[in-house]
Amino acid sequence: MSTHAEHTPNPDMPDQRPGAPPGTESAPQVTTSKSLSSRTGHTWTGLIAGALILVVLLIFILQNLETVEVSLFFWHFSLPLGVAVLLSVIAGALVMALVGGARILQLRRVAKKG
Repeated sequence: MSTHAEHTPNPDMPDQRPGAPPGTESAPQVTTSKSLSSRTGHTWTGLIAGALILVVLLIFILQNLETVEVSLFFWHFSLPLGVAVLLSVIAGALVMALVGGARILQLRRVAKKG
């Protein structure tokens, strides 16, 4: 029988250093690793994703070249179908940005007051 107790990890008990008084847990091991991502890397990824989206849009427009009649208020004009759909999506995004911008300004005013 040995008088020296060996340190065996017990998942139910906090980890203690051998010979340390009870109640003093050892600090958890912190491993640091260098992050391989950077702002430039994220920008590069965004540019590639944007280029792929533009290629898909170009293919969509080239496959939908049938001319359609577009009427807006008192304007009447003809556009290729792909261009008309693209312009309507851009208009919808602008409306969404205006509503979002108005909400952001509203929240900023409330934050400055209170």
